[in-house]
Amino acid sequence: MNSRKWVRLFLTTLAIGGAAGIITSFFVKTASYTKWLNPFDFFDLLGVLIFFMGLGFVFSLVSQTGFFAYLFINQFGLGIFRSFWPTVQVLLIVFVVFDLIYFPYNASDDGSLLLYILIAASILIYGWIIAKIKAKETNQRAFIPALFLMVVMTTIEWVPGLRTSGTEYAWLMIVPLLACNTYQLLILHRINKPDPKKPSEESKVEKNGSTKRKNTSANKA
Repeated sequence: MNSRKWVRLFLTTLAIGGAAGIITSFFVKTASYTKWLNPFDFFDLLGVLIFFMGLGFVFSLVSQTGFFAYLFINQFGLGIFRSFWPTVQVLLIVFVVFDLIYFPYNASDDGSLLLYILIAASILIYGWIIAKIKAKETNQRAFIPALFLMVVMTTIEWVPGLRTSGTEYAWLMIVPLLACNTYQLLILHRINKPDPKKPSEESKVEKNGSTKRKNTSANKA
């Protein structure tokens, strides 16, 4: 990946995080908007939009940091565990899904166990769908690493949101994280493809060699 593609990936993911933050805030922080609609106050309303967009930017940066950490962890795991690395990832996925239910439920005084089961199941099902798409577009070996990113890495990135009081900021964080991780995962193999318009170095060498041979033959003739 060259610097131009990396900058494009960074800016696009940042924009997705900002948009996801604003859209999510419409649903979970509706009062923050209605407060300035009657009477209508443009500048305060704009300030609220900028605030939630900034939150989305922050969560996008968290997602991008986690994504590049995932790339390192995946290569490190392959080097250490080799053929057992997929099994290790599956065990970690199971452990994290269990933690998503057990620890928040124990920390909550009036939380419903069914609610935490639904949250964990939703993240697992969503990650499963994205991992299937990734595997279909690349190869079947990409399924488990993709599911590991969407479940384990997203949950680790979401830990600060889980520690906040109330659920508003937890939702404000998880939606941009999922959106950004999904985009980065599904776009990575596309931007890593060589540009068909640009000849590779080997083809350039072969072309120059054939040109020289042609010139030599023409001089001899």
